[in-house]
Amino acid sequence: MLRAEIVRLSMHHVDIKIIMEDRMHVLQWRRNLLWDEVLLDGKRQASSHGLWGREKVYGLVFGRDEEGRGGEQVMLLLDTGAHNDWSLGDTHVRGVRLEARDGPLVSYGSLDPKALEKPATFADWMKKTMGMEWGGQSDSRPN
Repeated sequence: MLRAEIVRLSMHHVDIKIIMEDRMHVLQWRRNLLWDEVLLDGKRQASSHGLWGREKVYGLVFGRDEEGRGGEQVMLLLDTGAHNDWSLGDTHVRGVRLEARDGPLVSYGSLDPKALEKPATFADWMKKTMGMEWGGQSDSRPN
């Protein structure tokens, strides 16, 4: 069974801690000037080169045997657009998702399944987009 947790998130770095049975792995994504790379336990697993249009979906396998059979397949998805958090003075990637066969292990931002759900009512839309409550739970109205 796999478990995952995002431990660092910035505009050029994403670090994810992955626990598989009794072992811990570190999955890293790095953005450099002309290439992106994915590292697992410090070893390069994939890279994407160019100024624009770099790869944003990577497939990895944990626990393969020496002949390349078996193992646990995962998919790393990145939304590399900038998200500015003005309250904290922080800029980081817009979304990260690490998914196994059974579903997401960890997701954040624009790639979180909850972020993709459409609001059912106008009140839900107001709460999601503006953080506002429409109406209230109490039966009384202010004077």
